[in-house]
Amino acid sequence: MSYKAWFKCFNDECGQTYPLDEIVYECKKCGSLLEVEHDMDALADKTPDEWKKLFEKRSATTSYPYGSGVWGKKEWVLPQIDNRNVVSLYEGNSNLFWAERFGQLIGVPDVWIKLCGNSHTGSFKDLGMTVLVSQVKQMIAGGAPIRAVACASTGDTSAALAAYCAAAGIPSIVLLPHNKISTAQLVQPLANGAKVFSLNTDFDGCMALIKQLTRTESIYLANSMNSLRIEGQKSISIEICQQFDWEVPDVVIIPGGNLGNVSALGNGFQMMRKLGLINRLPQIILAQAAQANPLYLSYLKGFKTFEPITAGKTMASAIQIGNPVSVHKAIKTLKEFDGIVEQATEEELANASALGDRTGMYNCPHTGVALAVLLKMIKQGVVKKDHRVVVISTAHGLKFSGFKVAYHQRQAAGIECEYANAPVELEPNLDSIFKELDKDR
Repeated sequence: MSYKAWFKCFNDECGQTYPLDEIVYECKKCGSLLEVEHDMDALADKTPDEWKKLFEKRSATTSYPYGSGVWGKKEWVLPQIDNRNVVSLYEGNSNLFWAERFGQLIGVPDVWIKLCGNSHTGSFKDLGMTVLVSQVKQMIAGGAPIRAVACASTGDTSAALAAYCAAAGIPSIVLLPHNKISTAQLVQPLANGAKVFSLNTDFDGCMALIKQLTRTESIYLANSMNSLRIEGQKSISIEICQQFDWEVPDVVIIPGGNLGNVSALGNGFQMMRKLGLINRLPQIILAQAAQANPLYLSYLKGFKTFEPITAGKTMASAIQIGNPVSVHKAIKTLKEFDGIVEQATEEELANASALGDRTGMYNCPHTGVALAVLLKMIKQGVVKKDHRVVVISTAHGLKFSGFKVAYHQRQAAGIECEYANAPVELEPNLDSIFKELDKDR
């Protein structure tokens, strides 16, 4: 069976389509974003059990590229690409961690953390970038005049782009907001040889410039408004169900900034349901930082209007975005998944992150936003004691060690650091140690 996919205008009233090898990011007819559409009739030639067995047979094997958590679902992602052009660093297959102690503390025993930061560059952005860079490599092989791939970033996107372009031998260009990302995030694209421009603006300013820069066909756009990214990120949903023996969780909580991840999550669940691998959908709860909460403000008005904001400074820097490009896709997904949008203050996200750490995690601040929203959902009665809940951890905490240091040294401005644990300075003898230990009795 020959499987096919193409770009389709997100505006159902328009319906324009484009081949995946065309350099296009928005509909040329109406200006809407695009999405990747698959030939679902062709995919339905396999039974649900046949798809499950195929995915499980490939999972984490050394048969390139199918051992990747993304490319193990190649037919559902980018079916027409030649395996010789796939650029994979064996992304995905990340741990679905049963947060047993954390669940006991908060009164919901069945809480799981999808550790998407356990990936090559330390964030879920690898899942989308492997697809985009692979497609670019195939386009270049076919004669496309692409000389570089570019993105605006708050850190993680640039790391993924630089790594995959380096692996493919394709130049990469990164626009970052000056002094608004962690040192670890800044050094990643530098180490992988990207051309990095640190601009005196915020992410939204960088995004406006990248749209202008990529108007020429020689520089290809790698931000999530390019729906190729969404195709890789939707593998998160499929992995979660596969790891639960194809059972669907009750609630999924995901932090959101530019909001492509929300629609990706929904696309994965919808595709599984349409092809019969699952028979219901979870509730999706989107978590935003209170300092960068445009979708939360829209949610309060029933999504009747959406107004961009100027995002304030937040420790959750990767979601410090006031004008998300994928907002309309996210709203559609939330409506389909009985969605809720909630926010977390700086103190709430910092303390929730630290509380999770006390039970064995090592959370990035964005995961802290999601954990804080989980605690709010429990108080509001949305999340019940018997619910199975999955929190999407988008990045590895080691990329944000400065956030941890400031918290435990009680240097996070305006925050009551409830779980701070600073080192205790002592004289080098056993008496001093035992005296200090006795204080905890």
